[in-house]
Amino acid sequence: MKNTLAISIAALFALLSPAAQSAGGHNTHSGHGAMHSAVEGGMVDGVVKKIDTAAGKVTVSHGPLTNLDMPAMTMVFRVKDATWLDQIQVGSKIRFVADNLNNALTIVRFELAK
Repeated sequence: MKNTLAISIAALFALLSPAAQSAGGHNTHSGHGAMHSAVEGGMVDGVVKKIDTAAGKVTVSHGPLTNLDMPAMTMVFRVKDATWLDQIQVGSKIRFVADNLNNALTIVRFELAK
């Protein structure tokens, strides 16, 4: 699984432009700016597995990320806004949008799942 993940991530970075734009939306947990393909791709369900507040990262088990052409898996993401990490805990169910920002897979929008 780790080899598959490493290959998937390497392929992803090879396909994506290093000049990725930040995503924006209408959710209170989204940034400001132009709409981007990540937002158009829709939100994905996930479960928080680990939180690294100091690094601004979260590990999420998630469904397919269609905007990034990635299958369902568990992986580490940066978060666009570090204060979001205070709103979740291990085991939290979330819905989110991820994008490649500055060559880092980043959650750019999220909400707690109901």
